[in-house]
Amino acid sequence: MEKTVKFEAVSFSKRMKSMLAVDFRRMFRSKLFYIILACALMMPILMTVMMTMMDGSVSVDPQTGVESIMVGPENTWQNIGTLPGDPLGCDEVFAMCNINMAFMGVCVFVCLFISDDFRSGYAKNLFTVRAKKGEYVISKTLAGFVCGALMLIVYFIGTVLGGAISGLSFDLHGLTIGNLMMCMLAKIFLMPVFVSIFTLISVAAKQRTWLSICGSLGGGMLLFMMVSMITPLGSTFINVILCLVGGILFAVGLGAISKVVLKKTSLV
Repeated sequence: MEKTVKFEAVSFSKRMKSMLAVDFRRMFRSKLFYIILACALMMPILMTVMMTMMDGSVSVDPQTGVESIMVGPENTWQNIGTLPGDPLGCDEVFAMCNINMAFMGVCVFVCLFISDDFRSGYAKNLFTVRAKKGEYVISKTLAGFVCGALMLIVYFIGTVLGGAISGLSFDLHGLTIGNLMMCMLAKIFLMPVFVSIFTLISVAAKQRTWLSICGSLGGGMLLFMMVSMITPLGSTFINVILCLVGGILFAVGLGAISKVVLKKTSLV
């Protein structure tokens, strides 16, 4: 009696679960992941403490003789966004170097994480025997989103610690804790927009890490200046919904383009 061998088709959910398990295990075991989180924690602390110590210091331009006075932070939440009733906004340094830097910082993780797959030959082997290209893009996007969300949370913790160490005010100037939480949620939900951009550029550049990082930074800067307007310190439920919808649309749209790029280009 002849025996027939049947090969069970692996479902999308099983393949996706396996791909996510591998990527998240690699991420949580990666030194790069913890270095990036440590930088996100220490940056607001060091920046707040140093700027507070330099508050009121005078520097003189040797060529023109013009004096400039260093203005330090007065409120802890200047590291998150602009407080209401402040027409000039926060200090120029904090206006640019605040929590929104996490959106560009996650670029380093995504680019190195993906380029390592192509440089080591892991991606080619993966697509041959294990996963499909669409699942690969979804997994990398989700891993980058988790890393970016954790960076934002850790930066927020560093901001609170920096403010406490420097003795700064925690007054929200008429805003509520709810506004602050909505602001953080909006930023977290906006993260997939940037992660999907970085993923697309990284799968196009493949093992050329320098190209993926330069391209990702350039692409991210096109939207970076809009982050503070979309996710202000006084964010409401509307900001959260808009960021959530935008994050999903960008992730799906650019994810589909990333899949096409992987299909149409060589894996080496």
